[in-house]
Amino acid sequence: MNRATCTRPFFKKILKCLWPLLLVAGFAASSFAAEQQGPLKVGMELAYPPFEMTDTTGQPAGVSVDLAKALGISLGREIKIENMSFDGLIPALKTGKIDIILSSMTATPERAQSIDFSKPYLQTGLCLLVRKDSAVQTIADLDQAGMTVAVKKGTTGHNYASKELKKTKVLVLDKEAAALLEVVQGKADAFIYDQMSTYSNWKRNPQTTRAILQPFQQESWAIGIRKDNTALKEEINIFLKDYRAKGGFEKLGDTWLLEQKQEFKRLGYPFFL
Repeated sequence: MNRATCTRPFFKKILKCLWPLLLVAGFAASSFAAEQQGPLKVGMELAYPPFEMTDTTGQPAGVSVDLAKALGISLGREIKIENMSFDGLIPALKTGKIDIILSSMTATPERAQSIDFSKPYLQTGLCLLVRKDSAVQTIADLDQAGMTVAVKKGTTGHNYASKELKKTKVLVLDKEAAALLEVVQGKADAFIYDQMSTYSNWKRNPQTTRAILQPFQQESWAIGIRKDNTALKEEINIFLKDYRAKGGFEKLGDTWLLEQKQEFKRLGYPFFL
């Protein structure tokens, strides 16, 4: 009789006994590795409802916060939200103060020179909030002497106005609320911002403002990652694909943006989340 034939049942018994232990050891090792990595530090500016904000108890809330929590569960890591100004996010990422940026950030070629981006998770576009009595209908109407356009510092609206509006006075402000107030009070002719925020700002100020929601520049939001962190980038892209396939983004839209979804559908504008 072949010796190997005699010993094979013995090894099968050993493997059967050891298999549960190997599974436990593997799980413990992966858990230990996640613990060794520490919490995932997520940078965002909590001043951009309903995407990034604080709730009535002062805790982070919104679309991006829920997305960050789901990412943490997927990676097996605790999430730590770091609240900071929007224009400070990329410097914080590059110096290692945060691990990722999840703050409604548009993936632009300029930003991609210094940081990496995940696959896009939201499609949007730049549009206009104007004074209610304004004759402005398009972005071209603003590029003339005597016009004033408000923008938020560090945004793609700021970048667009600085490059494309040659005759217009561009008023650069640190906060969205400050830029909005310029239009509400009639001090600026328009505020350049994304579609969903423009819609929300108009709904809160219907007596003094008018929303021109047709985008003049299409954009995609993505998660910012350091260029040397390719492993994390791959993990995030896998998570985003799986999260979308399981209906996660659809649920986020229904939870936080249901009114916008319905209005955009009525107006015939695409709504991608």
